[in-house]
Formats: sequence, structure tokens, C-alpha cells
Amino acid sequence: MNPTIETLLNHRSIRKFKDIPLTEEQRDTIITAAQQASTSSYMMAYSIIGITDQQKKAALAEVSGQSYVKNNGHLLVFCADLHRATVKADQQDYEKMLENLENSEHFLVSAIDAALAAQNAAIAAEALGLGICYIGSLRNNIQQVDDLLSLPQHVIPLFGMVIGVPDHQPDRKPRLPKEAVYFENEYQPHEKILDRFDDQIQDYYKSRDSNKRLDSWTQQMLRRFTNTMRMDVTDFVKRKGFNKR
Repeated sequence: MNPTIETLLNHRSIRKFKDIPLTEEQRDTIITAAQQASTSSYMMAYSIIGITDQQKKAALAEVSGQSYVKNNGHLLVFCADLHRATVKADQQDYEKMLENLENSEHFLVSAIDAALAAQNAAIAAEALGLGICYIGSLRNNIQQVDDLLSLPQHVIPLFGMVIGVPDHQPDRKPRLPKEAVYFENEYQPHEKILDRFDDQIQDYYKSRDSNKRLDSWTQQMLRRFTNTMRMDVTDFVKRKGFNKR
């Protein structure tokens, strides 16, 4: 099999790392790969912050509630960044730019650009034999993360990524069947496919090596969307000059 495809198909989230920091060469390779990701209209509307200050790392781990945010080879925080586009603007130009800076289109663009860069970084890290895990729980207190990283207006933290030498090999979690995510020409109903996937997920949770439980994918989604969470994010995003229009 093509080694790139094999790397993609073997992805799993790693949450336990050996106490080995990434080398400077590894970090540079991962960031350079991230920078080669596709970007809308050449905006490159993201920034990546590598956390080397152990106190900041510990504070981010406390926000996340996950010990592996502190205990890893390296921690990256991916940010949507429209600030860079404004640095050469005078006040008159900046006021003209605001309508675009604050609209939903450019909020989506900056978030997508950051996600594309992050996935390039993830694939590069895994190709180097490292493991990764995305950290959305940094948004548990998005204002605190913003303060810790001294982010200017029009820059917001989206998610983190921990990287390091794996210290476990977790089971690969099943993904939705192709028929549930890929449709030709128009959206297709797929409730029966989800029923079969629920059966598969129940078997997976009962048979995996750790954290066995009785659960299904649709039950997880019901819990996710019937319990409010991170309701402060909307106001924070608008205060930072995103998604206001």
C-alpha cells in the first residue's frame, strides 16, 4: 500500500506519550508541512503557537482538564488569524476592512485555513512515527486561553494539538460507513445505516482493551446536543471581531 495512504488509514488519537521532547528538526518539519496546506485566496489566515513555557502548558492543561496537554513532546495551539491582514492598514483602511473582517465568510475561511494546516501537521507528525491528539477542550475557557497567549483583536484560539512519541497503542476507533458520509448528487437519508453503525460501535466499546462501556454513536450525539456547553464562545468570538455580520 502507498505509505501516505497507510499513514492516513492508521490514524488514532494518542493520549499517552513518552517523556521525550520533539527535536527542533521534527518541529520545523511539522510546521513547514502545515504551511504547505491549501489556503483560501492565499490568505493563510491562521497562526500556530508552540508552547514551550511549562507554566503556560500547565495552565492550558488545567483549562482542558486533560493531563496529556501537559505531558507530551510538544503542544501546538492553532488560531484563526485575520489580524495579520490589518497590520499595514491605516485607520481609514481598517474601518473599510471591518465589514469583511467581521463577516461569517471570513470567520469560516480562517477556521478552515487553520484546520487544513493542522491536518497537514498531523499527517507529517504521524509520518515521522509520532502520535497526535487534537484538543478542542481548550475552548472550555476560551477567554483564559486568549489571555495566556496574548492574542490581539481578530485572532482567536480554535484548538490545540499534542504531539509526541506514543506510549500506548490504542484500538483504532471505527468511523461512520462511507454510505453515511458520501452521497452522489444529493443528500441521502441513512437512518438504517446508522442503526448498523450503532451495533458496530456497541461491539467496539464492549470489546476494546480499556474503558469498556455500553454505548452507541447516536446516543453520544444525543448527549452531546442535549447538554449545553461552552456557551461563552459565541460572545467571545464576536468580541474578538469575528462572525458579527
